[in-house]
Amino acid sequence: MERTILHVDCNKFYASVECLYRPEIRDKPVAVGGNPETRHGIILTKNEIASKYGLTVGEPLWKAYQKCPDLVVVPPNYPLYLRFSKLCRKVYEDYSDYIEPFGLDESWLDVTGCMQSGMEIAEEIRRRIKFELGITVSIGVSFNKIFAKLGSDYKKPDAITRIGKDNYKDIAFPLPCSDLLFVGRSTTKKLHSYGIYTIGDLANTDVRFLRSVFGKNGDTLHRFSNGLDDMPVRHKDEIRDVKSVGNSTTTPCDLVTDEDVSTVMRVLAESVAERLREQGFKGRTVTISVRDTNLSSFTRQKKLAVPTNISTEILAAGMELFRTNYRWGANIRSLGISVSDFDFEYFEQYDLLGTALHREKMEKIEYTVDTLRRRFGHYCIQRACQLKSKKLADFNPHDEHIIHPIGYFS
Repeated sequence: MERTILHVDCNKFYASVECLYRPEIRDKPVAVGGNPETRHGIILTKNEIASKYGLTVGEPLWKAYQKCPDLVVVPPNYPLYLRFSKLCRKVYEDYSDYIEPFGLDESWLDVTGCMQSGMEIAEEIRRRIKFELGITVSIGVSFNKIFAKLGSDYKKPDAITRIGKDNYKDIAFPLPCSDLLFVGRSTTKKLHSYGIYTIGDLANTDVRFLRSVFGKNGDTLHRFSNGLDDMPVRHKDEIRDVKSVGNSTTTPCDLVTDEDVSTVMRVLAESVAERLREQGFKGRTVTISVRDTNLSSFTRQKKLAVPTNISTEILAAGMELFRTNYRWGANIRSLGISVSDFDFEYFEQYDLLGTALHREKMEKIEYTVDTLRRRFGHYCIQRACQLKSKKLADFNPHDEHIIHPIGYFS
């Protein structure tokens, strides 16, 4: 039996929910993200009106205000978005037990074998979400997850697109290869260098050539572009283990020195450490991601001798990785740091040098800082060194971080 997969994408999700709750801004250009008073941060999402000004997701607020001086910026309210995400899921559960989220605003549904057709179910979900929740969705209907996702992106807002085995070449093949899930900026640039511009070009490229350029990812690109994705939609009750905890940011201005990098990375490391402590995790592996103004990027990781949730140790490992692997060929535009390889059984032995005792004291200090920030706000206590560069350090990734999609292959 041929599978019937739906991908439901809530249109401009954060902005749509905000406009639903704030009628006075519905007819204005609206963006969610950052701090509107300091004009710091980036756009997480924007409404359809703001899109007409050429605003893009990930764009710094100061730049967005230059394009649209009347832009209304509201801070993200993740508990509210999470509530709406759960309400959407309750609707989906009326049609299938196989529901796989891809972030807060997107989900795949496997409705194979239902008495209604995929298009009928999609239309019913579209109408119900609009009537019951007051927001709109776009839905892709296909025979696999990749093309279902492509279908939900194909026509927006408030639309349904079917990509079947009878028409996928007509719809998918003319689209730019960057529209395919997991074909990011770097992969797109490399594909363009070989004259591969569309999904059709990619589908018709010899898989051996793709393998020689992209390694095992070449096989994945070839399969996805030809509609050969056979990944199942996970059951709604399936629980995935947390593999890592991390934060990243696009900086408000270019980083030009190691000190600039350390300033931003310290904020990220403190957020990661706090989130680790909240979940009772300690990790052995620190990973950094770096992207420069030439759009070149890399990731590097380092294994620690003992698992940690202490920000100073995470920062030290991150800066060691950065200094070892970056030679300042260009300025830095984006940084990320994460901790993985969790260890729940490690017991640290006390030694004559007092190393374990010192780490225990540092951990207690950071737990105390966590308590103060929960009670009095994030900015009630800061490191003195952060005050030297408020432009770089004045952000709070712990509370403001974007909720990213769960890994497709995890």
